[in-house]
Amino acid sequence: MKVVIDTNILVSALLSEDSVCRKVLYRAFDGDILPLISNTLFCEYEDVISRDYLFKRCPFDADKRNMFLDDFLSMCKWVDIRYLWRPNLRDEADNHVLELAMAGQASYIITRNIKDFVSAPDLKMDHISIVDPFDFLDQTEERQKWQH
Repeated sequence: MKVVIDTNILVSALLSEDSVCRKVLYRAFDGDILPLISNTLFCEYEDVISRDYLFKRCPFDADKRNMFLDDFLSMCKWVDIRYLWRPNLRDEADNHVLELAMAGQASYIITRNIKDFVSAPDLKMDHISIVDPFDFLDQTEERQKWQH
């Protein structure tokens, strides 16, 4: 199952050992989901991971955060976005996440900022679910139960 993991999920996972966001990343490391990555999201991940002030409470220093990011990126599928589709979301910085999901045919965008993605009333996507990490785990674990 292909997913796009918003940057806020990565940050939350690094800051809290028992966070639901960390459980989402475990699913990726276990091979249950395939995170998609693009040039823009890669640059955003790198930029945010390097901000020491965000990670004052994090048990990982900058080197360990970069090693984590390298490990995470090694599991991702690179998607080359050839068509820029601007849905004009409330937060312009989120448009690239939606473009990646569309280009990579993702089933889910996992984010803590759902309101930013549903702000465009004309935006209808039946094949991409925009969910927070709790709903993602609830929906996909239920689906797995029915498939076994």
